[in-house]
Amino acid sequence: MAAVSKDQEELGTMSIGKLLVKFSIPAIIGMVVNMLYNVVDRMYIGNIPDIGGLAITGVGITMPVTSIITGIGMLVGIGTSASISIVLGQKRKDLASKYLGNGFICIIIASILVAIFGNIFAHSILAFFGGSEQTIPFALAYIRPLMIGTICNLCAFGLNHSINSDGSPQVAMFTMIIGAIINIVLDPIFIFVFKLGIKGAAYATVISQFIAGCWVIYYFTKGKKSIIKLQSSNFKLDSSIVKKILMIGSAPFCMQVAGSAVQVVANKALMTHGGDLAIGAMAVITSVCSIFIMPIFGLNQGAQPIIGYNYGAKKYDRVKKTYIYGLLSCTVILLLSSVFIQLFPQKAIGMFNNDSELTRIAVEGIRVYLFALPLIGIQMTASNYYQAIGKPKKSMIIGLSRQVLILIPAFIILPMIYELKGVWLAGPVADTIAVIISGIIIFLEIKALGKDESKKGIEEESVVEEVI
Repeated sequence: MAAVSKDQEELGTMSIGKLLVKFSIPAIIGMVVNMLYNVVDRMYIGNIPDIGGLAITGVGITMPVTSIITGIGMLVGIGTSASISIVLGQKRKDLASKYLGNGFICIIIASILVAIFGNIFAHSILAFFGGSEQTIPFALAYIRPLMIGTICNLCAFGLNHSINSDGSPQVAMFTMIIGAIINIVLDPIFIFVFKLGIKGAAYATVISQFIAGCWVIYYFTKGKKSIIKLQSSNFKLDSSIVKKILMIGSAPFCMQVAGSAVQVVANKALMTHGGDLAIGAMAVITSVCSIFIMPIFGLNQGAQPIIGYNYGAKKYDRVKKTYIYGLLSCTVILLLSSVFIQLFPQKAIGMFNNDSELTRIAVEGIRVYLFALPLIGIQMTASNYYQAIGKPKKSMIIGLSRQVLILIPAFIILPMIYELKGVWLAGPVADTIAVIISGIIIFLEIKALGKDESKKGIEEESVVEEVI
């Protein structure tokens, strides 16, 4: 049984409040900076002279594709990092390194498949996702380079979760900052100086992700702070390890795929009741929402290794306290964000667009669509909790309850009654119902945590089991 580092030991001994600050603040900064990849792209693209409205709509059409790519990164990245946290809590460093090596090979395989098949079927995919003759050319110019560069994306952000689990949140934050700064610098150069337009934004993104990905690989190979290493001896795929990675990562992956399905249904409803500019308005609303949601992802990312380590170490009081502190923090952030959106929607929308008609549609939509924003921290923290402890089925139920069971039917039914306003109403309706469902599930889970440990081993329900 290998020893773990001082940073890892602190996960089981330091006060929860200090740990959340130590792990969440860098993760929040990193996630907010990471958000700048797409947000900065959309800011520049939406302000390209004469074509900004259609260009941002073209980016909106690609969002289901980029969601799936992000989902693949989560499938492997979160599955790997959560597994690493749990086995490090069990003091099993060698097994943690095996998870890292197998996760890396899975990323390479997935990237090759996306690059090949994504480009072959790109036009058909975009047409299915709601593209028109006017918007598909813009969408193709943006998505083709991103799909070719998928491996850069997945190495940079899929493996970055594992840096957090390795006990180095500041390094994980630095990875995000490196890529985002490079992207911010390159975007205007490629778009306006080199006159590459929307394609230039994609080139800038891929280059920045490549550099960030190299940094992540360096950390796990040559970096002095890493306690687990990326070694060729762990590159041989172990079916039991891969299965556990994919099972834990399946919840966020399925949520991303479901999100893509939601975007397809939403795009078709938007096209029917508002045309191309309504799709562009939703892309802008989603961009604004991401600004306020990313800190929540950062909080969850910071809480994940704390929950996972202490769950593996059977310190259940610390697990409960971490979840409760995280939920309270998320709720405060989302409440403040909601106040800003309701009071100043024009300022938020204006960052991404210079088309007056698209702005009018987006301002009307954002106040309604994000009305229930302060509530969704309950669902997001609950789903993250189950990922952290290696119980993907409940995480998936919580995540998919909003996307599949509620939001898709809402996008179909409500526009039949209220037309375009019905599309916007689907958001708060789905959020409210999903929060009630997830709130009940997580309340019962936290209440019962550790009580029946004497009757059955905690690993019985956990996906991560001993493989050596």
